[in-house]
Amino acid sequence: MEIYNDLSEFQLSVLSEIGNIGAGNAATSLASILADKVSMTVPKLQIIDVNSMTAILGGPENELAGILVNMTGDIQGMLLFLFDKKFICKLINVLLDKDIDKFENITDLDMSAIMEIGNIMAGSYISAISVLTNLSIGLSTPQLAIDMTGAILSYPAAMFGMIGEKLLFIEENFLSGEESIKSHLLIMPEPNSLQLIMESLGVC
Repeated sequence: MEIYNDLSEFQLSVLSEIGNIGAGNAATSLASILADKVSMTVPKLQIIDVNSMTAILGGPENELAGILVNMTGDIQGMLLFLFDKKFICKLINVLLDKDIDKFENITDLDMSAIMEIGNIMAGSYISAISVLTNLSIGLSTPQLAIDMTGAILSYPAAMFGMIGEKLLFIEENFLSGEESIKSHLLIMPEPNSLQLIMESLGVC
């Protein structure tokens, strides 16, 4: 099947609930990292066309930080976190006691910290999926790229364009004090892995 095109409304609602739980875990993780209360609005989940994502993310030349993590074990696929400049600079400034507002000022140490954040947030989602499905899921070492949206999306688009044109796209709005921080996540299991998730949840 194409990866999401054949799912029923009930199956999509199950995926949405997994996304909600994962986002809640991620908010808790961010709160501990930022030493501040972090809440979130209800995540917005869409099954989206690969070619439409660039526009939603601000256009092909909008600069983002992308963190790619491969899923291993019972489930194969990718997680791709997409963070804007505001999100990344907030994290670096709090974690490393800095005051930067541009991607150009990010150092190798900063990038290591960002990758660790990506690893923690990926773990939040994988934990949600693993607990609900009773499947064993591992994670690769995160890969970080700071580039234009079109360039960051080219790799998963090339990989998953051969499988299907739709991807699971989660938009989250984290609130820290009066500040709003938005992130995006693409969850890209391989077709057999998506089927296994559904079977494990009893909704195939």
